[in-house]
Amino acid sequence: MKLKYIFPGSGLLLLLLLFVHSSFAATPPSVGIATAHPLATETGLKILNAGGNAFDAAVAITASLAVVEPMSSGLGGGGFWLLHRAKDKYETMLDGREKAPLAAHRDMYLDQDGNIIDGLSISGPLAAGIPGIPAAIVHLSKKYGRLPLAQVLAPAIQQAKSGFAVDERYRRMAGFRLKALKQSPDAEKIFLYKGDVPPVGHIIKQPELAATLNALATQGHQGFYSGAVAKKLVEGSKTAGGIWTLKDLEEYNLVEREPVKGNYNGMEITSAPPPSSGGVAMLGILNILEKFDLNKQSTVTQKHLIIEAMRRAYRDRAQFLGDPDFFDVPVKQLIDKSYASELAASIKLDKATPSHTLPGVVNDEEGKDTTHFSIIDSEGNRVAATLTINYPFGSCFVPAGTGVLLNDEMDDFSSKPGTPNAYGLVGGKANAIAPGKRPLSSMSPTFLENDRGIAVLGTPGGSRIITMVLLASLNYFNGGNPTEMVGLKRFHHQYLPDEVQYEEGAFTEAEIKAMSAMGHHLKRMNRKYGNMQAVVLETGKNTIEAASDPRAAGKSYP
Repeated sequence: MKLKYIFPGSGLLLLLLLFVHSSFAATPPSVGIATAHPLATETGLKILNAGGNAFDAAVAITASLAVVEPMSSGLGGGGFWLLHRAKDKYETMLDGREKAPLAAHRDMYLDQDGNIIDGLSISGPLAAGIPGIPAAIVHLSKKYGRLPLAQVLAPAIQQAKSGFAVDERYRRMAGFRLKALKQSPDAEKIFLYKGDVPPVGHIIKQPELAATLNALATQGHQGFYSGAVAKKLVEGSKTAGGIWTLKDLEEYNLVEREPVKGNYNGMEITSAPPPSSGGVAMLGILNILEKFDLNKQSTVTQKHLIIEAMRRAYRDRAQFLGDPDFFDVPVKQLIDKSYASELAASIKLDKATPSHTLPGVVNDEEGKDTTHFSIIDSEGNRVAATLTINYPFGSCFVPAGTGVLLNDEMDDFSSKPGTPNAYGLVGGKANAIAPGKRPLSSMSPTFLENDRGIAVLGTPGGSRIITMVLLASLNYFNGGNPTEMVGLKRFHHQYLPDEVQYEEGAFTEAEIKAMSAMGHHLKRMNRKYGNMQAVVLETGKNTIEAASDPRAAGKSYP
């Protein structure tokens, strides 16, 4: 597939080579962990102190977050685990993305007139894909860990039994999905209190989830995807109008995929490949920006160029990206630097490019709340993992007797080409619904490496994930530490809608005035967004730092 734009004008082709890459060879002085919840961080440290490696800790944290952060991830969801094994520098990504049920079809969320039925792909069992997190837990433990799975899952099982305390973030998310949670008797029983949002400090206990985790710990893959748990999942889903079958669960497979890699002025980037759009889009943006000497531009021009690069990468996301097992995704072309030169040449330094003037998404017949954690262990193994159930509390549906909150990842497919999903993202036929297909994701677990050292990072945030990781990567490139990386004021453009979304403080008043004059449509967000977790190992100084996003209640170590 040939990818080409035809634009008038020409762009700058200046390369700025500030860093010379040197391979990671130092032994970390300690460990670094950053997760979205203090209990999950403590769980990871406990497993490392018991002799586990970063991969064991990742299993334990994944399970812990499934218990204590139900609005963001869980056994009923999916995710990507980007791995680096220090002893042989082997890198891979575990693709535990959800899959469409075998009875799913392209028009399942459309009415007889071909219009999307509001909410059908967001709430209830019909919105749920087949989960991948349980399969990833077992695979990661068996192939890369060194401790018994039962030992690694024991902390999460105990947390499910003893419970965790509700905080303000939980209350906000539960309030947002209150109506949908009340539609599922088991979800209401577990996550609400007397039919309403629980008060701060209320203890959420999940004995049925503990039993499901125990089945996974003792029986492995079969403990979730067949047997008693699988029967309860299918029966509960069908009773409430879902389409899951035992065959769907039995045929779920985790896939190991080769990460995408690129280089920005000497900094090596390793990130998530399709069915994530994250790595491809981020490398596309960085390849465009490499054509400009950003540090010699004014702050207005810097931000203008970043926005224009975002616009073009998200246009390509909508047109070309999907599940590589179903669609020929042109990854090599999209991350090719000569292709980036064509896109860079279309950017004007003093004027925004209206999105409608870019070649449009072919109209042939993703989550707001996700989670991320980052780990580097004392051996140099590292994990960047982004997990999700998509919308806060996923589909808000729990099959009776399982304690498993199901995802609503079917909304990440393009229900109708050219029509936005819950996050405003549009898509074409590459991301259309098909049986057994994985929906396109924005999750972007990432490693950065240069002569300074190693950064492990990622964040939730739906369609904004890619641009958050991008801005943090540029900050690391320019010498930023983990605290600066996760605390950056953020801005975002995703091609459509044609607007620059930004946090308060991301632009000065003078920048807002100048960028508006360029033709950018600026929209300040009412709330802060994202929950980034970053760990940085500086090999020259032999120091390790970690930081959790100040916008939420995560915890880092050290």
